[in-house]
Amino acid sequence: MQEGRSKTDHLLMLARYYQHCTRCPLHQGRTQMVFGVGNPDSPLMIVGEGPGEQEDLQGEPFVGRAGQLLTKMLGAIGLRRQDVYITNIVKCRPPNNRTPFDEEMDACIPILRQQFAIIRPRLLLTLGAAATRAVIDRNARITKIRGQWFERNGVRMMATYHPAYLLRNPAKKAEAWEDLQAVRAALDALADDGSFTPPEAPNG
Repeated sequence: MQEGRSKTDHLLMLARYYQHCTRCPLHQGRTQMVFGVGNPDSPLMIVGEGPGEQEDLQGEPFVGRAGQLLTKMLGAIGLRRQDVYITNIVKCRPPNNRTPFDEEMDACIPILRQQFAIIRPRLLLTLGAAATRAVIDRNARITKIRGQWFERNGVRMMATYHPAYLLRNPAKKAEAWEDLQAVRAALDALADDGSFTPPEAPNG
């Protein structure tokens, strides 16, 4: 990164660079690229699958029904959306909100890596099977590895269910809650060693 520029500046430059990206066919149906949102100085980065209809229209990840649930999930562990950095594997909406194809994720993963290099998170939470396969393990099954920490180059990574999946399968919310409690514990551990100043609890 260039000296003197903030992480926010570097992310804005990166978003502008890729705003007209044509690396894969998904660009043909997008309203706009959905890059990422939140606090780039947070130790926690959350990576989902791809934008849906509302995200494509508003240009911000996780603003539809699944996003509203994610906001509640974060609130349950004392975090606000603006306390963390949220993005997706693919930055353009797949048709009919389908799961991104491997070649689409492969085309977009270099952008995620550049975001990661700027933010340098200590913890990474993947939401859903597609993001988990792209980030943690290509052969991973989320039902088998969710809630487990994996470490790579000093970064701890965990997978949990995508909020959209939880809307369809509310019985799985208890498992997702366990995962989120583990994330909160990891954040608290960073706070204890001075690596992280925890945010103030949200009102209400």
